[in-house]
Amino acid sequence: MAAGYLDILRARHAARLLTGTLVGRLPNGTAPIAIVLFTRAEGGSYALAGALAAVYGLGTAVGQPLLGRAVDLYGQPRVQLPAAALSALGMALLAVTGFGWLPLAYAAVAVAGLFTPPLEGGLRALWPSILGSEDRVHRAYAMDAVAQEVMFTVGPLLVTVLVSLWSPAAALLVINAIGVLGALSVVLSEPSRAWRSAPRESHWLGALRSPGLLALLGSFFFVGLALGSITVAGVAYADDQGQESVYGWLMAALGLGALIGGTVYGARQWSGPPERRLRVIVALLALGYLPLVLTPGVVAMTVLAAVAGVFLAPAIACSFIVVDRHAPRGTVTEAFSWLVTTFGVGAAAGTAVAGPAVELGGTAWSFAVAGAGGVAALVVLLATGKVLAAPGRSAVAVRGSENDRNGAVEPGFSSGHQA
Repeated sequence: MAAGYLDILRARHAARLLTGTLVGRLPNGTAPIAIVLFTRAEGGSYALAGALAAVYGLGTAVGQPLLGRAVDLYGQPRVQLPAAALSALGMALLAVTGFGWLPLAYAAVAVAGLFTPPLEGGLRALWPSILGSEDRVHRAYAMDAVAQEVMFTVGPLLVTVLVSLWSPAAALLVINAIGVLGALSVVLSEPSRAWRSAPRESHWLGALRSPGLLALLGSFFFVGLALGSITVAGVAYADDQGQESVYGWLMAALGLGALIGGTVYGARQWSGPPERRLRVIVALLALGYLPLVLTPGVVAMTVLAAVAGVFLAPAIACSFIVVDRHAPRGTVTEAFSWLVTTFGVGAAAGTAVAGPAVELGGTAWSFAVAGAGGVAALVVLLATGKVLAAPGRSAVAVRGSENDRNGAVEPGFSSGHQA
């Protein structure tokens, strides 16, 4: 199992790019918990914390596809590093000014979200030029998803440690400074500086002209909603238990489960259409979220959180392949940025709904939002099965292109694109 991942990491630039991307995305991955903890420390309500996190998520949702398209047009260094710096400045403004004037706080988190650099989509654009073969790129997608779960496991713990040692404001400043250093490491690398997107057809909709991609994004909006609601629900559960650290353990357990699931998923080759497999994985993901509404004791709840996370990384890894099959040629970074956007919008909706749910019906209600999100994600996939089963003819890719990931498909089946 480990041999395949080690083979990828031994490839020139692979370890640096993966690490730099993860570190660069740390502010984005920890923003919900950092905002919630900062708001609560400043005396704000759960509703305010949820609203601020929602604004951040919406800012990310707007910014990711715009910045992704800019990367496709102008290259990675010209976009990624300035965006990372501006995003960090937004969070620094929130940490320094607090809630003395609420419009300024909302503006600060909006700027931080809007300029979140599209490092995630950028990394997937680079994998084919670094790894070459389809099976290695497929495994890199799975490793990418697993590595994200490491970040989501370590990130909340890091935030809680920084809060314990210093303050929530210090946690915001440190996390975002680290994020800028990660982005700097990526854009200074040779593959990032040399990368250029494949030629693209001029169209104002860009990647969104693919019906299959739209169907996938619709489903993953609800996956994002489930995860966003768990952010607020976990804090409420920790408050019920009288232990702030419980939140970090719940989030770490969720990430650990996803890490295990993603590692197992990426260790084998899969045959058959990924769209069909994705439906099964999302069904299991939804099934894992439902028991969280029981809110048992800390030990049992931590176990349930780990089980709930098992199918998250496989769902993400499989979705990468579906994006490849349906995204129009030349929309490399933009297509994956739209996937990030749907997560951002969904997570924003989840945090916005879960906050009032806690105050109206208690912690169990906020976890019920997560379960409903998982079920809705499955319903969308089932309802759009015919669209997803037929990759668009406009999404033609140059197979094996150095700069277009659309040539990267899972071993064992045809991509559905014609050379």
